[in-house]
Amino acid sequence: MVQVVTDQTFVDETKEGLVLVDFWATWCGPCLMQAPILEQLSEELSEDELKIVKMDVDQNPDTAREFGIMSIPTLLFKKDGEVVKQVAGVHTKEQIKAIVAELS
Repeated sequence: MVQVVTDQTFVDETKEGLVLVDFWATWCGPCLMQAPILEQLSEELSEDELKIVKMDVDQNPDTAREFGIMSIPTLLFKKDGEVVKQVAGVHTKEQIKAIVAELS
């Protein structure tokens, strides 16, 4: 299941393991295309392999600003609390799995 995080919970929820953060907004068409792909991935991969969280940039501008999120959707990958990769735009399940394999 994809978990929702906020500016307040972001650090705690992304400090351990490999975490994919989906920066999105309700009005963003490509973000709405990305969401079901991430839901599928969250069902296929255990949280030990990849934890997936999403953050609404309109409701949580501080974290988006801190990481320089200029376009959405942006997928930010953190490993043990450190940013290891950031990609913008809609990505297929296969593309995301390839990134996960690269970072694992």
